[in-house]
Amino acid sequence: MKRLLFLAHRIPYPPDKGEKIRAYHILRTLASRYEVELGCLVDDPADLRHLPALGDLVGRVEAHPLPGGVRAYLRALAHLRPGGPLTRGWFHNDRLAAWVRAGLEAGRYEAVFLYASAVAPYVMDVPRTPANQVRVIDFVDVDSQKFAAYAAAPSGLLGPLLARVHAREARALLGLERAAAAAFDRVFLVSEEEASLFRSLAPEVAEKVEGLENGVDFARFDPTEAWPNPFGHPGPNIVFTGAMGYRPNIEAVTWFAEAVLPLLAGRGPERGFHTPGFHIVGANPAPAVRALAARPGVFVTGTVADIRPYLAHADVAVAPLRIARGIQNKVLEAMAMARPVVATPEAFAGVRAEPGRDLLVASGAEAFAEAVASVLAGAHPGLGLRARAAMRAGHDWAATLAPLERVLPG
Repeated sequence: MKRLLFLAHRIPYPPDKGEKIRAYHILRTLASRYEVELGCLVDDPADLRHLPALGDLVGRVEAHPLPGGVRAYLRALAHLRPGGPLTRGWFHNDRLAAWVRAGLEAGRYEAVFLYASAVAPYVMDVPRTPANQVRVIDFVDVDSQKFAAYAAAPSGLLGPLLARVHAREARALLGLERAAAAAFDRVFLVSEEEASLFRSLAPEVAEKVEGLENGVDFARFDPTEAWPNPFGHPGPNIVFTGAMGYRPNIEAVTWFAEAVLPLLAGRGPERGFHTPGFHIVGANPAPAVRALAARPGVFVTGTVADIRPYLAHADVAVAPLRIARGIQNKVLEAMAMARPVVATPEAFAGVRAEPGRDLLVASGAEAFAEAVASVLAGAHPGLGLRARAAMRAGHDWAATLAPLERVLPG
C-alpha cells in the first residue's frame, strides 16, 4: 500500500465542529486507500486524549501542541516575514517542520495531502522525492477573504486598528494562498462558489482549482432516535450551534438576540405562539455571548456533551451569519436532523437545497424574523422532512469526496 502524508493545522478529531468534521472524513477516506502518516497541531490540550483514536485510523500520528493566549501572538510575530501573514507564524512548529522535512527528503511518501493553507509552508520549499510525488492541498475556504471581510466591518473600540491589521493579513495571506496553489498539483475548496472566488483572485492557477463539498453523517445525525429533551424552556425553542469564540458566530447570535428576537416576541401573540427561547449552543462562549444570557429568553449553554438533542427538539434552527466562508456544517447538520432551518444568504452559500422548499433564506432583521415566525406559526409543514431529503440527495460524504479518488488514486 502506498504511503501518504496528511498534514493538518489542527487535530482532525473528534469530528464535532467545522474544520475537524471535514478533515476527519477526508482522512478516513484516504486511510482506506493509503498507509497514512498524520502530522498535526493541537491548540487545545484536551484534544491530546484523542490521539489513540487517530492511531487506530492511521499508521502514525505526529502531534505537537501550539501555545495559546499571548504566547501564540508573540510566536506569530517572531516568525513574521516581510510581507508574510501572521497565520504562517501562528501555525509554525519547529519539531513538526523537522519531522515533515525528514520524511519528505527520505522519500517516504508517494502522495501528500495538506489540510488548510496555513500548513503549506511546511512542504512548499521541500523538493519532491520521488519526483512523481502527488501533492494536493485543501484550502477549505479562501481564508484571506475572511480577513478582508473583518477589515471591512470593524467593531469595538479597537476597530480601526484591527481593520488595518486584518487588511494587511488579507493581502499577505492571499499571497501565501497563491504561492501554495502554484506549488501543488490540485487545490480543493469547500464549494464551487468558493473555488470560483479563488480562481478570480488567482487566475494563473485556475485550472488546478476545484470544489470538494462537505457532507453530513446521516447515521450520526438521525432524527428518529429518542433524543432526551434538553430544554427547560416550554417553547417554542430556537437553536444556534457553533464554536462561540469565533467572531462570525459571535456577531450572528448577537444580531439575532438584539435585532430579531424582540420582533418575534412581539409577533407571537398574533401568530399563535408563545415568546420563544433562543438557545446558543457551543463551546467557549466569548464574554459578549455570555452577556446575552442576561436578556429575557436567551440561554447560553457553553460546552455540551452532544448538540444533537438540542437540534432534535428545536422548533427551528437558525444560521443568521453575515460573515461566512464556504459551507456551514451547522446548516447541514440541522437539516439532516429534519429541523426547519432559517439562514441568511451568507450561511446558505454552497448548500445543495432549494430555498422555500427545503429551508428558508432571509436577509435583514424584519425578513429573518418573519421567516422564523412563519415556521413557529405552522406555515411550513414538512419543511424539516424535505430538509433531510435534500441533504441525502446533495451532501452524502461518499459522493462529495469522490473527486479524491480521481486526484489521489490508491
